[in-house]
Amino acid sequence: MDVYVWLPRCDAGAFRHFVERYVDRRNPGDDRLEAFIRAYIDGTASDDDRAALADLGRGDSLGDGFSLYVKARAYYGAIITVTRDGSAVLGLSIDDPDGSAAVLAQARALIDQLRGEFDSPAGCAGEELPPAQSWEEWSDGGPVQLRVGHLPRGR
Repeated sequence: MDVYVWLPRCDAGAFRHFVERYVDRRNPGDDRLEAFIRAYIDGTASDDDRAALADLGRGDSLGDGFSLYVKARAYYGAIITVTRDGSAVLGLSIDDPDGSAAVLAQARALIDQLRGEFDSPAGCAGEELPPAQSWEEWSDGGPVQLRVGHLPRGR
């Protein structure tokens, strides 16, 4: 079960908090985490960092949006997405091999927790749900099983 919250803008403080609290920095599973930190938290990215992050996206530049999948400390995984329209989506994956109702309740509680932590207007969850890369994708819903809150129109 993938759980996401929407951040109206990319915010270095929110990214720092998410990485420090949820991401396994000792063993992130993707070396591009350090490039992300330099680019979006520290503001010290090199051209190589930007190129490494652009490789994560759907296009050939950072403006096309991208998602970084890394290992989490207490969850199955952590997902950091920078959307095409300059917003961010932060996510955590909960292991749910049996599709249990208890996990859906856990997902709801996690959405509420993350919305509070990151002052997020909306959250969603679903089985193997990819992170939205834009406001339109978030609003479209796709295979969303749980939706909480509302996004302002256009972002």
